[in-house]
Amino acid sequence: MEIAENAALVVVDVQKGFEEQAFWGPRNHPEADGNIAALIDVWQASGRPVVFVRHDSVQPGSPLRPGQAGNDFKEYVAQRRGKGAGGELLVAKSVNSAFYGTPDLDAWLKGAGISQVVLAGIQTNMCVETTARMGGNLGYDVVVAFDATYTFDLAGPFGWRLGADEVARAAAVSLHGGGFARVVNTAEVVAAAR
Repeated sequence: MEIAENAALVVVDVQKGFEEQAFWGPRNHPEADGNIAALIDVWQASGRPVVFVRHDSVQPGSPLRPGQAGNDFKEYVAQRRGKGAGGELLVAKSVNSAFYGTPDLDAWLKGAGISQVVLAGIQTNMCVETTARMGGNLGYDVVVAFDATYTFDLAGPFGWRLGADEVARAAAVSLHGGGFARVVNTAEVVAAAR
């Protein structure tokens, strides 16, 4: 795998509100936070750009609402912001795709001549997957660091319920098998980016 010299790492919604297990339920990938931190470190050390995405929920009762402590980035992300030499962007959004945030992510990437994005963050099947699909549709070479994402158990139609691992696998299969993104492990991305 090749990681471009100017590939952007897009860190999606790594916010304190996702720690509220009573609200979200059981999660998967306990190693994800460490993997996200490792990716940020490699990107910053190599001078590549990092995009930090924050979900400003408009849903009543959401721990991700602006003004709530849960809207803040997790400590390990907050501590890393502003530390890299490769440029940094903060995108705020209230929908699933980081491409529908402020400022305009697509315009920023194109303006910087960036054609490859690596995604990590929360939730695998929601904002990470939606951003990956849209990135693929917009013509970007999208890489998803699967074990640097996580999600939660989810209820669907017909009384169906999937565990977090099943939900994440379904998202990965859909993204990779559908040609929207290459779904890989963090170790592969780190090795290629060094």
